[in-house]
Amino acid sequence: MSNRSADALFQLVKSLEKSEKRNFKLYVKRNTATDDLKIIQLFDALDKMADYDEKQLLKKAKSITKQQLSNIKAHLYKQILSSLRLIRDEDNIDIHLHEQMDHARILFNKGLYLQSLKVLERLKDTARAYQQLTYLQQALFFEKKIETLFITRSMQDRADKLSAESDTVNAQLATVNQLSNLSLQLYSWYIRHGHARNENDIKGLKIFFEKNLPAAAQQATGFYERLYFYQSYVWYAFIRQDFLQYYRYSQKWVDLFAAYPLLLKVETANYIKGMHNLMGAHFNLMNQVKLAESIKQFEQFTKQKYLQANENNRILAYQYLYTARINLYFLQGTFTKGLRLVPFLEEMLKEYGLYLDTHRVLVFYYKIACLYFGSGNNEKAIDYLNRIINQKGDLRTDLQCYARLLHLIAHYELGNFDLLEYLIKSVYRYMAKMENLSKVEEAMFAFLRRSFHVGAHALRPEFEKLLLQLKKYEGNPVEARAFAYLDVISWLESKISGVNVQDVIREKYLEGRRKSM
Repeated sequence: MSNRSADALFQLVKSLEKSEKRNFKLYVKRNTATDDLKIIQLFDALDKMADYDEKQLLKKAKSITKQQLSNIKAHLYKQILSSLRLIRDEDNIDIHLHEQMDHARILFNKGLYLQSLKVLERLKDTARAYQQLTYLQQALFFEKKIETLFITRSMQDRADKLSAESDTVNAQLATVNQLSNLSLQLYSWYIRHGHARNENDIKGLKIFFEKNLPAAAQQATGFYERLYFYQSYVWYAFIRQDFLQYYRYSQKWVDLFAAYPLLLKVETANYIKGMHNLMGAHFNLMNQVKLAESIKQFEQFTKQKYLQANENNRILAYQYLYTARINLYFLQGTFTKGLRLVPFLEEMLKEYGLYLDTHRVLVFYYKIACLYFGSGNNEKAIDYLNRIINQKGDLRTDLQCYARLLHLIAHYELGNFDLLEYLIKSVYRYMAKMENLSKVEEAMFAFLRRSFHVGAHALRPEFEKLLLQLKKYEGNPVEARAFAYLDVISWLESKISGVNVQDVIREKYLEGRRKSM
C-alpha cells in the first residue's frame, strides 16, 4: 500500500458508499447558499483519485490554493461526519441511546424536569436490555443531578434506590474494566511475540494472568463481564498452546451470543472474532469435521443484511472466512486446490488495503506461502515469504522467525546450496536473537549443516534420523509451537517417500477418515 494513501480525509472519502456520497452532497447544498463550493470540488477530486497525491489534488481542484488546503480539508472532514450522523441507523444502539440522552438534556435545559426523568427511565430500560452499562451510568448520574438540584417528588425512597443502582452499575463496570484490560494486554503480548517461546514465558504469563484476573470474575453474570472473561482465557490458552482450553473458551464466547441474542447486532465484530477463534481451535485440534461445520455456519452468518451493511464487519468476516478455508485445505492436504483462493485474496488485499492491519496481512502472506510450499511450488512460496521478511516493525516476531525458516527450507528444496550456508547463519542468528530457538529448530539447523557434507545417496538415512529425533517432541507443549507453524514431520516424511508434502498430509487425512467410519 502506498504511503500517499495514508491520509485521513482520503480514507474517509474512499470508505463512502454511493448512497452516502449522494447524501453528503444533498446535506452540503441544503446548508449553503451556492452550489459552487470548494469543499464539493475537493470532495469530487478526492473521490476520483486512486491514491492520495497532494500535487495532483491541487491540479484537479484549481480554485483551492495550497495555503487553503489544510483548512478546507478539515472542514470537509467534519461535514462528511455530520452528514453520516444524520443517516439514521435503526440497528445502532449507541446512536439511539445517545439521541435519548440528548433529548433528556434538552428537556432539562427547558426546565421540564419530570419529562427529562421519563426519557432517562426509558433510556435505562433500553440500556439494561442491551447491557450498555456506560449509558446506564450516565443516565443514573444525570438523574442524581436532577434530584439533587430540584424537588421532583417523582418517587419515594428515590435517593436510596438511585444510590443502590449506581453502586451495582459501578461494580459491574469495574469488573468489565479489569477483564477488558486483561484481555487487551494478553492479546497485545500475542501480537508482539506470538506463542510462548519457552518455560519462562509460560511461568511469566501464569503469574500475570492470576494476578490480574478479578476475584469476582467467576461469579459474573453480565454479558460484557462474561465476554471479556472468556476472551482473557482464550488468549491465555492460545499463547500457551493449550488448544483444548482454547477451544472450550472460544465455544463459550460464541455461545454467549445465543444467551443474549439482542447483543448480536450490537457486538457483531466480537461475534465474528469469537467464530474466528472457534474455527482456529478446530484447526489447531486438527478436527476437520468441526472446522467444516463451523465454516458453513459462519458463511450463513456473513449473509446477514446488518453485517453486509457495515463495512468494518464485512471486511473482518471475509478475512476470517478466507483464513478458515485455507486452514481446511491444510488439514485435508489439498494445497493445490487451496491455491484457487489466492487471486481472490490478492484482490481483497488490494481493495481493502487501507483498512487491513499489518498483522492480518502478514498472516495471509504466510498462509499463501504454505499453500505454495505444500503443493511443491517453492519459487512462489519464497516470493510471499520475502514479503514478510522485508516488512519493517516488531509485529509477530514468531511469524518473522518461521517465515525465515520456511524460506530457508524452500531454498534447500530448490537446491540453492550457494545461498544456504549464508541463509543458515543469518536465520540462526535472527532466531537466537529473538529467543526463538527450540530443540526442534536446533535439530533442524544441525541437520541442514550436516547435509552440505553428505552425498545425495546418503540423505535418506539422515532424513529418517531427524524424523525419529523430532517425533519425540510432538507432545511437548514448549516445542509444540514449531509444529504449529511448520509441519516439519510431514515435510520429512515427504522427503523420505519422495512425494509432495500435500500428498503426505492428504494420506493422513484419508487414513483418519477411514478409521472414523
